[in-house]
Formats: sequence, C-alpha cells, structure tokens
Amino acid sequence: MIAPAPDRPPSTAQVGTLSPEMLERFGHDPRARFAANLALAHRRIGAACERAERSIDSVRLLPVTKTVPAEVLRLAWQAGVSDFGENKLQEARDKAEQLQDLPIRWCMIGHLQTNKVKYLTRLADEFHALDSLKLAEALDRRLETDDRQMDVYVQVNTSNEDSKFGLSPDALLDFIGGLKAFPRLKPRGLMTLAVFSDDPNRVRPCFTLLRELRDRARQVDERIAGLSMGMSGDYELAVQEGATVVRVGQTLFGPRPTSNADYWPGATG
Repeated sequence: MIAPAPDRPPSTAQVGTLSPEMLERFGHDPRARFAANLALAHRRIGAACERAERSIDSVRLLPVTKTVPAEVLRLAWQAGVSDFGENKLQEARDKAEQLQDLPIRWCMIGHLQTNKVKYLTRLADEFHALDSLKLAEALDRRLETDDRQMDVYVQVNTSNEDSKFGLSPDALLDFIGGLKAFPRLKPRGLMTLAVFSDDPNRVRPCFTLLRELRDRARQVDERIAGLSMGMSGDYELAVQEGATVVRVGQTLFGPRPTSNADYWPGATG
C-alpha cells in the first residue's frame, strides 16, 4: 500500500510555478489534494477488503499518472506517491528525465511495440501488458544485454472485445508455459481491462474470469499469483474479486483533459 510521507523533503516544484491551467485542473494546493485523495482511496480499499475478508496489505494501489505533468508529479511524490503508472512510453520517458532526481518506480501499463523494448527496459521496473511470446523474447534479450530482470504481468482480454489488447483466455496456459524460456522475465500475475461500463453485472465477470484463470495458471507456473485489475470506476469491485494491484488515476488526480479512448482501446469519454 502507499501511505502519505510527510517526512519527505520538499521537491523543487512549488505551486507558484504551475500554470493557470494546471492550477485550474489540480487546485491551488495539489499536494494536500493528492494526499487527501490517497487517504480516501486507502479507506475505500480497506472497506472492500473487509467485505471480502481480506487483509488490506494484500492490495497495492498503483497510481496512474498519465497526462499529469512532471511538475505536478513532484507534488504527488511529496504527497506519498512513489510508484507511477504510465500508458505511453514516450510520455513516461519525458517525465522520467525531468524527475530523475526522485526515487520513483516506473510501471508501464500500456501496450508496447516490440521495437520499443530497449526504451522500456531502461526505464521501467514493472510491465503490466505482456501479451505475446515475440514481445517476451525481445524483452528477455534486451534485459540480458542490460543485465537486469523485470517483473511482468500477462494481459488477458477477459471482455472478449476486438478493440482491446491481451491474450484470449483459451491461449493463456500455453503462453504461461512458454514464458519459462525467458529467465530475465519474472511473471507476477495476470492483468486485465474490464468492460467499460457502470453496470457491475457486466464488469464483475471480467474480474471473476481473471481470478479463475490465475488459479489455473498457477498450476503451470506458481509465480502467477497477482491480479492487476480495477481502475478508478471499479477498483472496489476488483478488490472484492481478488485484485492484488489496482490501477487508479482519476480518483487521485481528477478528470483528465483527454478522452479515455486516447489511452484505452474501446473506451469512450
């Protein structure tokens, strides 16, 4: 879990340096706002864990920082955010360059083209969208060159939508078996994007299916233990269905100025 860190030293960012547009979007005291939103998200996760008879320590909150500028993320870091989840590699690289003085753990959660693996391995500690053995091979080869390892989550298309990336559920077990050929990759679990809907009766089956697939995948590779599922609109439901990582953005940072479709295939608004 992420906890506020009041003992963190002030960063070089000051609210007075933010543009009027950023102040309008994030408020006149972004650090206090982010800290309050973090605390609220923790309480909601805790309540969901209690309903599911789970320990709150079994769920990790991964803040999704896409579209949040680097100068604002400095204030988020002061508020207690250390893990930053990004969808677009170039956006993450630009921010990492500006924030290289901070001990940030970068987590890539968006689709990756094979020709971009060298940039991912130089930046990210964790990758949540592994969905092909070709990509796994390219990552493993580059990680060998870089002499490092990487935690990965395998993305599964549990909603069966053509617009979304991820393996089909039927292909998962063979894929998990194939990952053993790539020793630099450290599988930590499965990831999914549920159907975009306000109806829990449509969303829940995506989470339930991923949990069931995880249970079967663990028989092939016991390292497949985690479930990266749930976003701002449905993370409490995901926790009740077994999520170990919830990827939360707008709950913490407010509405984005761009459409969800710019980052998530199949999303609207």
